[in-house]
Amino acid sequence: MKNEIHHNKMTVINGGHFSDLEGFYEEVSQLFMKGEDWKVGTLDGFDDILYGVETDITWKDSQKSKEDLGFDLTKKFYENKIKQRKPFNVQLIQQKLAELIAGNGQTLFEILIEIIESHKNITLILD
Repeated sequence: MKNEIHHNKMTVINGGHFSDLEGFYEEVSQLFMKGEDWKVGTLDGFDDILYGVETDITWKDSQKSKEDLGFDLTKKFYENKIKQRKPFNVQLIQQKLAELIAGNGQTLFEILIEIIESHKNITLILD
């Protein structure tokens, strides 16, 4: 019974529950990883857990998340990766940071939306 996929299942990501990427990972880990002994901690990891998921996702308070996971946090996210250097592709990240600052790069919010929308079995509703 546990691993059955139900059609038109509704999953709610509540933007009121978090204000940064770690909080977002915590939220989606609770929603999609019940009973697992690992948690989502990267964008790739988030993408991975959505494979095989069939649900409608309503992102409540998405406007708050759009601001929380917006320019400032994204800039910090890239800067931290550049500081850490390994195992990141620093050149690629510097390029993404430059694009962001120039006003045509994606924010973390937009990256997360793109990840969700790349999964055809998921319908995303921004609330």
